[in-house]
Amino acid sequence: MKDSDPESDIRAAAVAYCEALHNADADLLEELCHERYFMTSVQPSGETLFFDKQAFVARARERDPFEGAPSYEILSVDVEPEMAHVKLWVDLPPRRFCDYLGFYRVDGQWKLITKLFRTAKGPSL
Repeated sequence: MKDSDPESDIRAAAVAYCEALHNADADLLEELCHERYFMTSVQPSGETLFFDKQAFVARARERDPFEGAPSYEILSVDVEPEMAHVKLWVDLPPRRFCDYLGFYRVDGQWKLITKLFRTAKGPSL
């Protein structure tokens, strides 16, 4: 059996993350995130907001999926043996977000452990 390609695995995890956000798939987000997952939001005002896994997943559970197809782009992927970093943008109307995702390999599986994000500059969608 051929070993998986870590970059392909990370890209697949990033795509799953974007699609889960679009589809409000809280169960998939729960599965993708490490138990110690933590995210930081840098607001345009300069304020910083913090969320743990429970709060992040709850936000997805509380809303409806967006209409149409998911809109996102993976801008860069950097993979090390046990960790990876992904920069992407994802549209969650009416906003586009710039996300920096940190992944950590646990028992052979890539888990999302950190997210630093902000609203991207530009017009509302």
